[in-house]
Amino acid sequence: MKLKTLAAGVALSMGASLVSFTAMAEETIKVGVLHSLSGTMAISETTLKDTVLMMIEEQNKQGGLLGKKLEPVVVDPASNWPLFAEKTRELLTKEKVDVIFGCWTSVSRKSVLPVIEELNGLMFYPVQYEGEESSKNVFYTGAAPNQQAVPAVDYLMNDIGVERWVLAGTDYVYPRTTNKILEAYLKAKGVAPEDIMVNYTPFGHSDWQSIVSDIKKFGSEGKKTAVVSTINGDANVPFYKELGNQGVSAEDIPVVAFSVGEEELSGIDTKPLVGHLAAWNYFQSVDDQTNEAFIQKWKGFTSEERVTNDPMEATYIGFNMWVNAVKQAGTTEVDAVEQAMIGQETPNLTGGVAVMNKNHHLSKPVLIGEIQEDGQFEVVWETESVVQGDAWSDYLPGSKDLIADWTDPVKCGNYNTETKTCSGQNY
Repeated sequence: MKLKTLAAGVALSMGASLVSFTAMAEETIKVGVLHSLSGTMAISETTLKDTVLMMIEEQNKQGGLLGKKLEPVVVDPASNWPLFAEKTRELLTKEKVDVIFGCWTSVSRKSVLPVIEELNGLMFYPVQYEGEESSKNVFYTGAAPNQQAVPAVDYLMNDIGVERWVLAGTDYVYPRTTNKILEAYLKAKGVAPEDIMVNYTPFGHSDWQSIVSDIKKFGSEGKKTAVVSTINGDANVPFYKELGNQGVSAEDIPVVAFSVGEEELSGIDTKPLVGHLAAWNYFQSVDDQTNEAFIQKWKGFTSEERVTNDPMEATYIGFNMWVNAVKQAGTTEVDAVEQAMIGQETPNLTGGVAVMNKNHHLSKPVLIGEIQEDGQFEVVWETESVVQGDAWSDYLPGSKDLIADWTDPVKCGNYNTETKTCSGQNY
């Protein structure tokens, strides 16, 4: 009888402990951080992990969210694209995170999409990308092609007089799709096929001697030539070094990059690169009070040497919008937050206001920056107003009739305006 009583007491105690543990777990809102902290993309993604941690710390200082503290759950997919999917499943099923901030490359995002849609998770993707996608479960706070690639080409063509084009990228979905859009756009503008050179290299590519030599030869035909670069990750360092080694100056053949910001330039000697360009929606050098406060907060959280960049601003915007949407919805439940996100407005870091549209893409300004000796960018051109992100390109035959609209009655990421149908497949 005593054994039975003891056993019952132990069971009761264990049950109480389980209830207590569950209650403790429910006292926090878990935020998944899905960024490569090792491998070829660590040069870019580690900063975004730190940005999310800073935002979480700041929000917790303000009392948390819905009366609960935010708890970061950091994982390292190690620049391994299938591992992104595994880590996403782990975050959603084992860790039970309420939201994920993550990915850089499109191949990592494409790996994550089937998992996050299957498990109805919520992810904020903070990097420029190729478009041709809109998922109910993803908010795209980086630039679509019409907010970066197309305006950059317009600038080179109209302001610098470029006639020959080198489209150089890392060999994966973002550069290939972006260049497909740009090829179609350039040809529509009257550029001849022989005036377009396309080159792809693998992740982590380091031997740029022959490729830079080919670029120099291509640019020696008597027509103004430029390089449009979708090279990603640590391959940028030897690429820019080789440009300097072979004396390719911005006056001769300017390079406009879509994946090189302050973080990537902080690791190299920028003197030979002065005058080359980058197209983003934000630069650290922007003179604005909100930006200045953000920079100081960042340096205080990390160190005086650390710089800010565009994907950090996209993370900042996405995080603040998510917080506001959760407050509006009164819950972290995905379907409620997803609808509350549409129409959210929050200050950006360039003096304006970011707006989340019904296609899950932001409205934001486009800036062209010129590399300076100190590794910062001087803004040389910007759009007169914000540009609304377009999920589907007007220059690809299979996309020009598609729209994304996650509000009633459409509620579809790829709605065909001609056939009035939704394919239901977003990745």
